[in-house]
Amino acid sequence: MTHGPIRMYELKLYNTLTRTKESFVPNDPERITMYVCGPTVYNYAHIGNARPVVVFDCLYRLLTALYPNVVYARNITDIDDKIIQAAADRGCSIEVISEEYAQKYREDMGSINALAPTLEPLATEHLAEMITLTERLLANQSAYESEGHVLFSVESMEGYGALSGRKLEDMLAGARVEVADYKRHPGDFVLWKPSTDAEPGWDSPWGRGRPGWHLECSAMIHAHLGESIDIHGGGRDLIFPHHENERAQSCCGYGGDFVKYWLHNAYVDMEGEKMSKSLGNVRTVRELLASYPGEVLRFSLLSAHYRSPLDFSSAGLVAARAQLDTFYAALRKHQKCEPDRVPVEETGVFDALLDDMNTPEAIAQLHIAAGRLNKAEGAEEAAAAKGALLAGGRLLGILESEPEAWFTNAVVSGGSAPSAEAIQDLIQERLMAREQRNFARADEIRALLDAQGVLLEDGPEGTVWRRRH
Repeated sequence: MTHGPIRMYELKLYNTLTRTKESFVPNDPERITMYVCGPTVYNYAHIGNARPVVVFDCLYRLLTALYPNVVYARNITDIDDKIIQAAADRGCSIEVISEEYAQKYREDMGSINALAPTLEPLATEHLAEMITLTERLLANQSAYESEGHVLFSVESMEGYGALSGRKLEDMLAGARVEVADYKRHPGDFVLWKPSTDAEPGWDSPWGRGRPGWHLECSAMIHAHLGESIDIHGGGRDLIFPHHENERAQSCCGYGGDFVKYWLHNAYVDMEGEKMSKSLGNVRTVRELLASYPGEVLRFSLLSAHYRSPLDFSSAGLVAARAQLDTFYAALRKHQKCEPDRVPVEETGVFDALLDDMNTPEAIAQLHIAAGRLNKAEGAEEAAAAKGALLAGGRLLGILESEPEAWFTNAVVSGGSAPSAEAIQDLIQERLMAREQRNFARADEIRALLDAQGVLLEDGPEGTVWRRRH
């Protein structure tokens, strides 16, 4: 992407820690650091897991337009009790489970046009760093040993609870914390725990065991990004206890502020209800990709502001598809026009994203650009409008297909739709029928294709077609 002068633009982001929208001032403008909590790889990613991927992928694209070097890390949690259970159920090692689902995760996120992060650290490759951090916390009395466990003492950190806005005495109500006899305070959390002979484990000064979930991210951030990073992101479900505990152990173990800007996206509901296994309404990305193009899923996830709840629904997917059709139709109308190389900084989408990633406004700006393209009268005007539309699309990670392919090779549920070759054969037969003035057969072919979900559009340059969704 083209890099404009940094001081020309002001990026504003809502900081969960301060509960205000702040101007983004990085620690080092020559090296922007961002860490986003990645998947625990024991199953397919669901559509709620995909929202932070899409949100922070857009932020990564924006930061890359603003700064010359952006280091984006998204970890893989490959040590976890759920992975251990999945491996036991299948009768295989945790490596088999984690490697399989990590790869499927990468494939599914790629299908929704998410760029690969700069770094993808694995928890299993950072045991030494986790042990070192635990030793530091023990040395400064922020942690203690108890019954084979090493635990962080929440009372040792002044200001614990600042990120989530909870008081120490109140934060246990409804929280996901484990109350155990070996804890001095019910809110203390595990840094290291013992493993049985049947469980995976690693040698440590406290015996064979494995790390707690919160410890993993702190150690990986410190190893790859440094003691203080610019941005830490994830879903709002991670604010407490995960990010609260990350912040506590990192500040106490390494010193400093750890994270300058905390960003969290809101929840995804499904058809107006909370998405949960008990309701049976959890939809995986892989399942949805069988019925919808990845761009449709991505666009739907961008349709609401990232800090607002998103109702993911069939109606929303239809609306997303219709809007994308509008953009691609404008591009197809001028498919022979060579677009200008418009810098992303000169688009309305860019301006919208500078204001705390305002994707609804960014989408509105795409509609304005598409309208200009549709109304363009000369080649020069069309080239400028087309370039602006494509540049804005790049920032949002959409409009990456060829227009003709978008309309003709779209995903269709059920597998009963005619192939592109069969459609072209019928269009050719219809053309011959019209030339022979057999309009009844021509109308019959149009009706047949319409019944199969294929719409024909006759124009001065011939007949084009698209699938109806």
